[in-house]
Amino acid sequence: MRDGAGRFGRLGWLWLTVLVLVVDQVSKAWFEAKLGLYDQIVVIPDLFSWTLAYNTGAAFSFLADHSGWQRWLFAVIAIVVSVVLLVWLKRLKPGETWLAIALALVLGGALGNLYDRMVLGHVIDFIFVHWRNEWRFPAFNVADSAITVGAIMLALDMFKSKKQTGEKAHD
Repeated sequence: MRDGAGRFGRLGWLWLTVLVLVVDQVSKAWFEAKLGLYDQIVVIPDLFSWTLAYNTGAAFSFLADHSGWQRWLFAVIAIVVSVVLLVWLKRLKPGETWLAIALALVLGGALGNLYDRMVLGHVIDFIFVHWRNEWRFPAFNVADSAITVGAIMLALDMFKSKKQTGEKAHD
């Protein structure tokens, strides 16, 4: 049990969740204090800027143009997902560190955006990747980045698990 598993599963990885949450909230507060809505600080011309934006919808501003009910829908979804992630994290076995890290990242990101949604009524975004004026990726934040990295790790773990299961079946 040297690796933090046992009766509490892999809940020891919640430190990573807290780190993501703190970095996310501090960075959002900093950019909101330094920039007006849609103001930009160009970091790499024609490619990368800091830009303050508010998102009342979900990923890629999905449902952002609705009357406000989506705030509560996304909040409920985030709460349910967070509870599921906590239970999953608790039930992990000692050797499932990769999965624990992935779940902790997704949980930290979900909680960061949930806080914004519940307290502010919108999610603060500030990372803007684009190519000149020809292509623009929707603005995002640290929480979104953690969710994305965690989700990629979960997908990779799923493929790894399928490969290991297939290898055992052929033995």
